[in-house]
Amino acid sequence: MKCLAISDLFITKDMMDKGLVDLRNQGVEITIKEWLHEDLEALQRDNIKLEHEGSEAIDLPAEILDGVDDYDIIITQFAPIGKQMIDKYKNLKIVGVLRAGIENVNDRYAEEKGIKVLNTPGRSNTSVSEFTVGLILSEIRNISRGNYYLKNGKWEKYYPNGILSPELKESTVGIIGYGAIGQRVANLLRPFGAKIIFFDDYFKGETEDNQVDLDTLVREADIISMHYRLTEQTKHLLNMVHFKQMKKSAIVINSARSGLINEQDLIEALQEKIIAGAAVDVYDQEPLPQDHPYLQLDNITITPHIAGSTIGNFANSPKILAKRIITEITNLAVK
Repeated sequence: MKCLAISDLFITKDMMDKGLVDLRNQGVEITIKEWLHEDLEALQRDNIKLEHEGSEAIDLPAEILDGVDDYDIIITQFAPIGKQMIDKYKNLKIVGVLRAGIENVNDRYAEEKGIKVLNTPGRSNTSVSEFTVGLILSEIRNISRGNYYLKNGKWEKYYPNGILSPELKESTVGIIGYGAIGQRVANLLRPFGAKIIFFDDYFKGETEDNQVDLDTLVREADIISMHYRLTEQTKHLLNMVHFKQMKKSAIVINSARSGLINEQDLIEALQEKIIAGAAVDVYDQEPLPQDHPYLQLDNITITPHIAGSTIGNFANSPKILAKRIITEITNLAVK
């Protein structure tokens, strides 16, 4: 079998080559091509466009599309796999995506063609869950604000949430999306003494945490953290209707996808002090424009979309996906 792997600035050609060793050892012939960008910001802009508009929003350069047209497997992280590419490679059997989301792949069209689309669940579990806890602590304990004021020559102890900060102990944390990352966040927060409630339409398993409906969660939670996948159904899952139901002392955390929250509604809720604060790592427009309202607010912690940016996350992704593809190849051979 032949495999085309498309590297980028996050998962480099060298990472891809080392990470796909198990696949190569199975006799798969691997060709690695690079989807090149001027810098990480340019790649992120294309990624956001694909997430918002789908796999047909950006065309790949000819040097990736051209050449050998008999690949059985295509592996990508951010590079779009739309109808054009699916039609180009007549022998295509598997599309592997080096992350959990598959917004950059026309998965419906692929399935119509009998092509299996595999993602990489679990690759960001550690990086994003740890970062989420960091965002929570930074926001409620004013860590980044304290740092900012001290570096600007001001000894400040009064912040938007008052002189005495809340603690995680005995706080109610509401997790929206109780998949692998949401559950890991819960596991990390529970030892602090936090009470965990969660909303997830798809969770059917056993857990020590309390599953509630969305309205109950937004009313009861002191801290609300987003961990759903972004779909047509979950777009703007949190909006002004929910902000008005929250405690005035509530804070909202989003290290998942910007579209899960109506960004303009969140801005208004923070401006009017409908809720106490927020911590956000993802945005409708990236990089964040210099005139963005978030930059004028003192009750939000913002970071430049770095929740998943760890060595372990990106370097291990090809290894995780290779194992999934090997299992699928075995299944195809059996059939």
